[in-house]
Amino acid sequence: MKVKNDRQSQRTRQALGDALVELMMEKGYDAVSIKDIIEHANIGRSTFYSHYADKDELFASQMDRLVDLLSQHVPYELSSGNPYFPSLGLFQHIKQQWKLYKILAWGSGVDVLTKHLQKSMSEKIEQRLLASGQAYAVPTTVIANFLSGSFLSLVKWWLDVNKMSYSPEQMDEMFRKLALPGILHNKDG
Repeated sequence: MKVKNDRQSQRTRQALGDALVELMMEKGYDAVSIKDIIEHANIGRSTFYSHYADKDELFASQMDRLVDLLSQHVPYELSSGNPYFPSLGLFQHIKQQWKLYKILAWGSGVDVLTKHLQKSMSEKIEQRLLASGQAYAVPTTVIANFLSGSFLSLVKWWLDVNKMSYSPEQMDEMFRKLALPGILHNKDG
């Protein structure tokens, strides 16, 4: 579906996204209906459907927006500690928004969420790998999926089993120590 990118459309998408997040924090993802979202955002049903096919698509757009925002606002990290994606920024954001991620990690839509996040993160990581101009012994698609899958698995463990007893900085350091040597080892040339 083609959506205009004018200011009004942007405000509408922002209002719908904000409504979804606020309602998820209150009731959990599964309990939120499109009716709840449009009432909370004060937007008509036809307007909702002119922007999104369903609640899952709205949610996916919010996850894409989050990954984009974190990628844009954490450029220093990309050049130093982790040149492939902003893992420290993501850990910090998850710590700040732990209630939301806790709800997301245990809702019935967690498989859809994880699949979408992994796809989105993998695409961004692969873009960075290709932009580096470096050749790798393993295809960049495989590297990108490995990094994103490992990251998401570690986040779920951090939220669930570990109860976030490590700081975001400690988590990022451990993630980089585990993941980056394998990538650096697979550089060609």
